[in-house]
Amino acid sequence: MARTVSLIVNSNPIELNPFVEGYVYYIAAGILNSLKDTKPIKTLDIDIDSDGLLTLTLNGDGVPVNEFVMEIVRNTLSGMVSELKGVDEAMRTLSISVKQ
Repeated sequence: MARTVSLIVNSNPIELNPFVEGYVYYIAAGILNSLKDTKPIKTLDIDIDSDGLLTLTLNGDGVPVNEFVMEIVRNTLSGMVSELKGVDEAMRTLSISVKQ
């Protein structure tokens, strides 16, 4: 099965060309791999709600993160998506979904 990556920013689905899809995947995988006790990705969901709360779900299980990790991940992802075509305003919410 091929890898699929979807990205939604401020409730707007963002079209991903192959380069951007790979870039988003490797950023998301890098974030996950930097955390303790994670496993290979089958499914990964990264969500940031309008209050800035970060939720990571790996293979159906929640991944615990502290406030420092939340802040770094929020800032990294905000910087990444701010330059993408289709993102016309500052990131308020974000959803990344990876399936392999």
